[in-house]
Amino acid sequence: MLTSSEAPVLTETFDVQKHSVHTLVFRSLKRTHDMFVSDQSKPIALDEKSHNIKMSAKLRAEYGAVLHMPVFKDGRDKVPSIATDPYSHPGYSHPDPEYLITGTHPYPSGPGVALSEDTQMQTMPSEAAVNALALALPASQARQDVSRTAASVGDIHRHAGAPERSQPPHYMALLEGGGTKNSSLVPRKAPSMPKPQWHPPWKLYRVISGHLGWVRCIAVEPGNQWFVTGSADRTIKIWDLASGRLKLSLTGHISTVRGVAVSTRSPYLFSCGEDKQVKCWDLEYNKVIRHYHGHLSAVYDLDLHPTIDVLVTCSRDSTARVWDIRTKANVHTLSGHTNTVATVKCQSSEPQIITGSHDTSIRLWDLIAGKTRATLTNHKKSVRALVLHPRQYTFASGSPDNIKQWKFPEGNFIQNLSGHNAIINTLAVNSDGVLVSGADNGTIHMWDWRTGYNFQRIHAAVQPGSLDSESGIFDCTFDHSESRLITAEADKTIKVYKEDDTATEETHPVNWKPEILKRKRF
Repeated sequence: MLTSSEAPVLTETFDVQKHSVHTLVFRSLKRTHDMFVSDQSKPIALDEKSHNIKMSAKLRAEYGAVLHMPVFKDGRDKVPSIATDPYSHPGYSHPDPEYLITGTHPYPSGPGVALSEDTQMQTMPSEAAVNALALALPASQARQDVSRTAASVGDIHRHAGAPERSQPPHYMALLEGGGTKNSSLVPRKAPSMPKPQWHPPWKLYRVISGHLGWVRCIAVEPGNQWFVTGSADRTIKIWDLASGRLKLSLTGHISTVRGVAVSTRSPYLFSCGEDKQVKCWDLEYNKVIRHYHGHLSAVYDLDLHPTIDVLVTCSRDSTARVWDIRTKANVHTLSGHTNTVATVKCQSSEPQIITGSHDTSIRLWDLIAGKTRATLTNHKKSVRALVLHPRQYTFASGSPDNIKQWKFPEGNFIQNLSGHNAIINTLAVNSDGVLVSGADNGTIHMWDWRTGYNFQRIHAAVQPGSLDSESGIFDCTFDHSESRLITAEADKTIKVYKEDDTATEETHPVNWKPEILKRKRF
């Protein structure tokens, strides 16, 4: 007897119809052809009605400003007046009068202005027509009154293609065309780099020794007589700017001094360091008169508000703190960064505080509310340096990926300055538009602010006796005359640079070629 497991299995077999390879290939080809090479790619037959609607909308949108200009179709009676045109050239044959637009010869019409009888085709317009024409032309003063910032930022935008996070296109068109109706008719230029302004090269002319550790920070006093440096030897030294001689040493910090600032409103010097201390020195007595307690870790930078008695410090504890100078009160603790806040800058206009952090972001702060107005996250690496332009409403930030320029108040991106491939510790800019970036590897790059052209690179020799590796630039600043650049370096020296007086555009030409820019998205 068969068990269930041994029961016979009945399978039904079907003969598969065998085709030749030739037949199978052609059948497959036919399927492929039907699927991919059918008529889908052929254009749809033109619907005349919809085409006319589309063209009339396009005409209105693009040529609305000049559509109302009258077309000359009076016949042949005006042809002799063309022949007697005093401005015509003998080799030039006039087009058929049927297609002539009046008012375009011998004098151009005003933009988007209806032409009167006086400005019809004739050899000389009457005085009334000339006056009407003058009124119609856009005021050249309007263009000159556009602020310096708008003009230079507009320049960058116009030449460098579509910027990221920039102004809307109609704003740029208005900027270029002086705000007139014919701005839509301005032909778009191919995006190319504008020619950079020539700047004389800078040369080293003084090396000041005296510190026993890395020189970490510099500040020049408002009267331009002396400057202050803070160092890893825990001292603050005051130097005569003209001679480079040491005037005074201040001791009191118990760790590296990371930031110094001299007040423009009182005889005070402020310093901060890795000992978590923020000190206020009275320069009439050369003593500490106030301490500002609150930071939980090393304090890396500080800045004074230009118009009110407020001090802002930033720290490794991921916060920036706003202090009342007189009462020592901690007015605000600006929290939001997720890593060390490396640099802080203050200005009198909004946003009044800007911070850069190792969390790769830049924050613009509302001083009154103590809250973030905007966070700029375009950098990919730590932001260790910020600088505000002295004349424009713009600023720059430095990071190992590149230097970026931004526009206040929202932090709209302007352009990247790429090429300084190192950890950028410091930035400085003067009124002539010379931007200086100093890096951890001891290199200094000089840039033209407007175009981002790198016109000079400096790598000064380290002080004899120092290790070659000790050639970092920790801080740099221009003095108030902007004729000298002072750098604080890792070889324990302070170096002073000045413009080369003997250089001219012939001896040091701008090595520049117009090129189409391949802009990075961020």
